[in-house]
Amino acid sequence: MFDKILIANRGEIALRVIRAAREMGIATVAVHSTADSDAMHVRMADESVCIGPAPSPQSYLSIPAIISACEITGAQAIHPGYGFLSENADFVQIVEDHGITFIGPTAEHIRIMGDKITAKDTMKELGVPCVPGSDGGVPDLATAKRIGEEIGYPVIIKATAGGGGRGMKVAQTADEMESAFMTARAEGKAAFGNDEVYIEKYLTTPRHIEIQVFGDGKGNAVHLGERDCSLQRRHQKVFEEAPGPCITPEERARIGKICAEAVAKINYIGAGTIEFLYENGEFYFIEMNTRLQVEHPVTEAIFGVDLVREQIRVAAGEPMSFGQDDLKINGHAIEVRINAEKLPNFSPCPGKITAYHAPGGLGVRMDSALYDGYSIPPYYDSLIGKLIVHGRDRPEALARLNRALGELIVDGVDTTIPLFRALLQEPDVHSGDYNIHWLEHWLAENMSQ
Repeated sequence: MFDKILIANRGEIALRVIRAAREMGIATVAVHSTADSDAMHVRMADESVCIGPAPSPQSYLSIPAIISACEITGAQAIHPGYGFLSENADFVQIVEDHGITFIGPTAEHIRIMGDKITAKDTMKELGVPCVPGSDGGVPDLATAKRIGEEIGYPVIIKATAGGGGRGMKVAQTADEMESAFMTARAEGKAAFGNDEVYIEKYLTTPRHIEIQVFGDGKGNAVHLGERDCSLQRRHQKVFEEAPGPCITPEERARIGKICAEAVAKINYIGAGTIEFLYENGEFYFIEMNTRLQVEHPVTEAIFGVDLVREQIRVAAGEPMSFGQDDLKINGHAIEVRINAEKLPNFSPCPGKITAYHAPGGLGVRMDSALYDGYSIPPYYDSLIGKLIVHGRDRPEALARLNRALGELIVDGVDTTIPLFRALLQEPDVHSGDYNIHWLEHWLAENMSQ
């Protein structure tokens, strides 16, 4: 087992890793920018190293600075958290070349799944169901129109190197194909330096269902059920739960087995999430995230496992501490993402926290790096906390979430807390009757954009 690990991240996910490591008796190193010198993860780690100025490219995305911090402190492994360098295959290769262990998948697996076309082709070969669409990149408009006619409209054009909703355009009819195709290519080129796009059938009322998988890198893998992340705004998740309110035990077992067998075949190591669109009882692969997800706590809650601890264990060469038969669902869990954003436009709202009180009680977990007097810097993601609740069933979890939101105090900045208070008054949220477009429609009707 490692004696010391470095966390190449910040905020609540850095704290999450520090806590798991501390329970395992492993020393931790926090890296930070000059803007984060007073951050909670810096205070809680055993050691800290300033790796550069506030802008991410000069600090949290600076590979030489992070490698140097490892060498200075003697850290044997790096946990990337999520975001930043967590899915950067070149970073992983450099880490390994320096004799440091990367707590996560191999560079090869990150590279395969990072390219949407390669990922889809790989999953098809592994028996994972995929959305009908183009076989690889689409070279020109004429080909795009032909594919559109073959699979039927509406279709969605996606940048091969895309993510976060960028480089994605829908063509409802053949007349809209040219505009959507050219716009997706332009956005892909501007955001990712790659204008290659592919085309898929656009499902009209799907849910977003993702399967948590975990492998030991030696041909053994399990699934830990699904999460429903259908409540989204601009392709960004805001409300996640497990198990999914629309998934039957039979569907869970079927798709879970397919996913676990797929990652086992490629000797995948660590945590991963295979994401699907789900409609009319069918699952359609969209992408795989080769890292820990923001919403991993809901899976931890219903299965009673520590996914970060398990990541560290398998990275150190130890076997997984559970098998598929050990994983039994207990109750229901929900997570809401608390962002420092001003409603109704969701504009970032950095500033000084004048009062902070985390909710507590049975079945309540608050993952946050906030504290009274903390100044949220303007340079990074607006996520400032995750409120996770666990109950015996979904109605109890919803009631517990409502109670916990009432206890949560974040003063000094605007947050998305009022959004969730309002959503919990909606019958569709209580019944679970929604799809990936529901929240956008609700916001248009209830909040002026």
